[in-house]
Amino acid sequence: MRRRLFALGLLSIFGGAAQAADASADRMELAVPQGKLELRLLAPGIVQLRVDGTREPATPVIDPQASFDPVPVRREQQGDEQVMRSDCVTLRWNPRQAVLHMEDQHGHLLLDADLSHAMQGHWSLRHAKGDPQYGVGGLNAFDAQTGDLLRQGKQVATAGRQGHTGAPFVWSTAGYGVLADAEPAHFDLSDTAIAIHADKQPIHTIYLLAGQPVALFSQLRQLSGAAPMFPKWSMGFTNSQWGINQQEALSLVDTYRAKHIPIDNFTFDFDWKAWGEDMGEFRWNTETFPDGPDGKLKKLMDQRGMHMTGIMKPRLHVNTVEGREASERGYWLAQSKEAPDYFSHKPVRDVDFDKPEVRAWFFNDALKHSFDTGIAGWWNDEADDSGVDTQFLNMQRAMYDGQRAHSDQRVWSVNRNFYLGSQRYAYGVWSGDIQSGFASMAAQRQRMLAAFNVGAMHWGMDGGGFKAPRPTDENYARWIEFGAFTPVFRVHGDFGQKRQPWVYGPVAEKAATDAIRLRYSLIPYIYAYEHMNHVSGIGVVRPLQFAYPTDAAQRDRIDAWMFGDYLLVSPVVEQGQKVKHLALPSGRWVGWFDGKAYEGGREITLAVDAAGWSDIPLFIREGAIIPQQPVMDYVGQHPVTTLDVQIFPADSESGFELYDDDGETYGYEKGAYFLQPIRVRREGDVVTFHAAARSGRFSSSWQNYVLAIHGGAARAATSAGKPLPMLDSVDALCAAAGEGWARGKDRFGDVTYVKVTAGEARELKLDGMAVQP
Repeated sequence: MRRRLFALGLLSIFGGAAQAADASADRMELAVPQGKLELRLLAPGIVQLRVDGTREPATPVIDPQASFDPVPVRREQQGDEQVMRSDCVTLRWNPRQAVLHMEDQHGHLLLDADLSHAMQGHWSLRHAKGDPQYGVGGLNAFDAQTGDLLRQGKQVATAGRQGHTGAPFVWSTAGYGVLADAEPAHFDLSDTAIAIHADKQPIHTIYLLAGQPVALFSQLRQLSGAAPMFPKWSMGFTNSQWGINQQEALSLVDTYRAKHIPIDNFTFDFDWKAWGEDMGEFRWNTETFPDGPDGKLKKLMDQRGMHMTGIMKPRLHVNTVEGREASERGYWLAQSKEAPDYFSHKPVRDVDFDKPEVRAWFFNDALKHSFDTGIAGWWNDEADDSGVDTQFLNMQRAMYDGQRAHSDQRVWSVNRNFYLGSQRYAYGVWSGDIQSGFASMAAQRQRMLAAFNVGAMHWGMDGGGFKAPRPTDENYARWIEFGAFTPVFRVHGDFGQKRQPWVYGPVAEKAATDAIRLRYSLIPYIYAYEHMNHVSGIGVVRPLQFAYPTDAAQRDRIDAWMFGDYLLVSPVVEQGQKVKHLALPSGRWVGWFDGKAYEGGREITLAVDAAGWSDIPLFIREGAIIPQQPVMDYVGQHPVTTLDVQIFPADSESGFELYDDDGETYGYEKGAYFLQPIRVRREGDVVTFHAAARSGRFSSSWQNYVLAIHGGAARAATSAGKPLPMLDSVDALCAAAGEGWARGKDRFGDVTYVKVTAGEARELKLDGMAVQP
């Protein structure tokens, strides 16, 4: 199956699936002026409200394959009110007032929904005064303001232009979200109310969600669909370039390899394709890439551990074989008029990807051949120019469905805008044709974090900036350090511009190389969150209000973010900066590079390397579990047999799911994965570590874990109550055939190292782990 569903006996949210015997228990019929609404509890925290008789999703926002288990509910009548309770919400329907009250599991009122105008497609909800609101949309590439994350006033949920991300979804850290099945949608957000309507057609269905951010986005994933996992190589570094040929591409890859600067993907612009010729959108340009069509170039790149990805356009040349066929079949987009292409100067026009027959036709034999001979991913460009919200979504849907029908190789893409629902098609988004310079780089922080607030978790940018002038050496170095802590890590420039680290001088090259290598050491950590995004709807980067929803100080921050659950990063984005002030959230933090401990809930002052640009403000959260691996020139260059796991125990239990699969195919959808949950906790001077038995049937190369448990040198180490053998050093421990433990020191202080067999259930206890000051 393309997506994991939610167990046996599933109920379709749109009708037609087998109904459980008590299926009506989770539903209420709501009589409102001029008609009836149906309320259904789809999940313990998801309430569906729809006009009676609505049976299909109106837009691609809602996944037509979404299914849910029946929800145990409790029903009662309290005076005039009908009451329905789940483990997450209590719903109170007052038919006299046409108002639905939604409370959390503690009886705290979340939303009042006035349904008196719902039949006309106008939805009105009230909430507590001052609840922070997020979502709806962000900024495009050319919006002058840097903006913030909070949303107020009149907002339009749209895919928009050039890097914009949108969703008909507004949510609050107060514990609720509202999703409309609409495209586009208008939101009016006041201090106490949310009003929603659409211009194109009445909104017949909305969803009320309950929970904190992690729960809300898990519910959003259930409704809108899962993001398929990107290939593991895409967790690494991508160099994109406009103005290149086969000889230069191979030379650049060889230079990366000679310098041991890790890289996994080269993305080609117009140069790779025969643009302007018959089938030119879909096939190799034999003048610039002569060995593309026969697969020789692919073999040369495969030998170097490199992937090639290529740009695609939504438009076709009218006076070509494919253009004439599009005219004959009525495939052109009505909003697109024939005009000269800016690159070929020949007449072109966009095709209409909303038509299923166009999507099936677009992934044609010529494109299949280009895929088979090495174009392993898709950079879809300029479909946002059409003004149609779903044009980019369905362009990538054409690529996704076409590739999945042709190959089991995972789909990868980046696209220039986003509307909710796109994520189902292995959809990444980048922030558009941005300027170079420090101001533009700093502005990307808001664009990135706002993207996550609408569910666009595969976000990236043109590192170094796309447009002139050439970034300064310092700007480039700092941009690479920023990009290393984003989901899609890539660089790009305008025609003829180079974005390789060595182009920017030895100081920038070293700073950039160190950042790229740090990224590659964290591949197991990053990839585990790629899996988490697929399962739960939240990826490796999350705004601070996700992690600290009750802390008002984190509500609108763009200067820092969480990288996974356990790392906080705040890249340097000011030219010549020597001192940086950073407010750490509550808790205990440790500097990644210096090992210095910091108490959170206060502002700290950091010295910044204004000469070498070598520092990245990066902090480890207490309780952290961070798997690492040796740095390689590319992902999968060598099998990883020993996984290093950095652990910083806290007084409260923390956990992590170690994850692996083949990184290339969709075998994980059929159970071919390796998943092992681990937990750790400190109680006084005793640290306990628990590893559950692995699940999945993938045979990972991992044979052992070497746990680096920070915060003390243990007196004794036991497994299931039995002493583990102690070795003299961590080197001796790593070289030993079996399990054991050792003491040592690193930049964080005393460390207790424990070696265990990967995949096996374990209960470890370390005694004498005195907390270091």
